[in-house]
Amino acid sequence: MKPVINVEETVERTVGRRTAPADPLKAGMALLELSREMHRSLKLRWAPVGVYRFHSHEEADAWRLKMLARSGLPQD
Repeated sequence: MKPVINVEETVERTVGRRTAPADPLKAGMALLELSREMHRSLKLRWAPVGVYRFHSHEEADAWRLKMLARSGLPQD
């Protein structure tokens, strides 16, 4: 049995339409500043700052679990 598709039917309503912010760069910078303030106030630094390169995903996952265990934060 083939699905019935009516090409002539018009879409009357769209649910969940999102409008773009007036200044996306300003919105992004505000979000970054909020995250910095949360880290400063809650002291949620679970990994040293920097760039890390791993040879495999398994090595990266092992490192992440080690850092989470060291910090005492809940693991997801």
